[in-house]
Amino acid sequence: MEQHGTITKDNHAALWHGRFKDGPDAKAVEFETSIHVDERMALDDIAGSLAHAKMLCEQGIISAEEGEAIKNGLSSIESDLKSGALKIDYSAEDIHSFVEATLTDRIGDAGRKLHTGRSRNDQIALDERLYLRRVIPDLQKEIASLIKTLASIAENHTTSLLTGYTHLQHAQPGTLAEHLCAWGFMLSRDLERLSDSLKRISLSPLGSGALMGSSLPLDRMSVAKTLGFSGATQNSLDSVSDRDFCIEFTSDFAILQSHLSRMCEEIVLWATTEFGFVDLSEKWSTGSSIMPQKKNPDFAELIRGRTGRVYGDLINLLVMVKGLPLAYDRDMQEDKAPLFDALDTIRSNISVFESMISTAKWNLKKMEESCAGGFANATDVADYLVLKGIPFRTAHALSAACVRLAIDSNKNAIEELSLEELKNISPLFENDIFERITPRACMEARKTLGGPSPNRVLEQISELKKIANKF
Repeated sequence: MEQHGTITKDNHAALWHGRFKDGPDAKAVEFETSIHVDERMALDDIAGSLAHAKMLCEQGIISAEEGEAIKNGLSSIESDLKSGALKIDYSAEDIHSFVEATLTDRIGDAGRKLHTGRSRNDQIALDERLYLRRVIPDLQKEIASLIKTLASIAENHTTSLLTGYTHLQHAQPGTLAEHLCAWGFMLSRDLERLSDSLKRISLSPLGSGALMGSSLPLDRMSVAKTLGFSGATQNSLDSVSDRDFCIEFTSDFAILQSHLSRMCEEIVLWATTEFGFVDLSEKWSTGSSIMPQKKNPDFAELIRGRTGRVYGDLINLLVMVKGLPLAYDRDMQEDKAPLFDALDTIRSNISVFESMISTAKWNLKKMEESCAGGFANATDVADYLVLKGIPFRTAHALSAACVRLAIDSNKNAIEELSLEELKNISPLFENDIFERITPRACMEARKTLGGPSPNRVLEQISELKKIANKF
């Protein structure tokens, strides 16, 4: 095999093998390699390497000819990976090793100079940031698409009555549109959180080396500028030790997943015979192997069920860093699997949920019937009395007395009481009370900002569309 100084020119050996006389055990290699996980960052590794090579050339650390060879070689690898002409070599230790070895295969010794002034410690910290910067906007577009879908459905249901619940007990009359908008605003906060997290990774760690920077005249700000970062990280030790951003994004994913889970829980409830508010498409339902009649909301249940998986990914990361001393420890190689798993899981869940909800049919009759009975208008009875000058606490007690009387009289609603019975509780009740406490009247009377009256919900829909259209 050709020799270069004392180093064997074996481009596919581990990058760190020079100090070792014996190669690692095959089982050890299999155990420690990460390329099956980090291969998705191949294009990001190349982007970082191109910027690094450009800086090395500008600083006179490598020649212009070497810089051009590295640039052309990396560009050819990028092109071949995109076209499928080049396949990932899974015998490589990690994606950095694969790219560098492939480059050296193609351009010779100039490829060996690419790693000048950097470590895999700052290289992986850069790759992860570049990858997240690249894929998080795609995730945000998917969330925005779901928000638009919810807003579009809501537009058709601004007057479709639906009971609002607290403690899963009848609370107050609302609309389907109001409920869908609530889901939309939950998701809008997820968009904001992801945008905030993106701001905090807009600093380049490259040039931090293994932990203490470099004695070479590196220009870290030049690399940061080339890669579109707002600046460079301020402490080399922290730069390679930091995995806050992995935890932060996975936390964002976990909160987003909690929203999807809550939404799916309501879909599961609403799809039951007891509620009967929603009829899911047969394309997004399954049957039973033993009960022929079954139509199960399995996809909503699966999304709900995968919440534990995403939460587990977050706990995995938190425990991984809990006791690590600075700077880099090999434990940190385990950051990518949970980060990527959480990301992949929520992207799949969002796609399925949007397809499921967009094809659902709504049982308007059942929803409106849900507003009858259950005393969901009791607060409106109290408000009626408040408008006649009664203190709210007194009005609350009088409304509660109406509820008690109806229950004791085996009646299902306050409106089933006679005016005489109501007047026995308070002489302020007049005949107009009955038209004021119908479910629709109660809903339409709630005209406060964010309330369920049609005009207010249209404002919410408009705001959701504005938020979603930013992405």
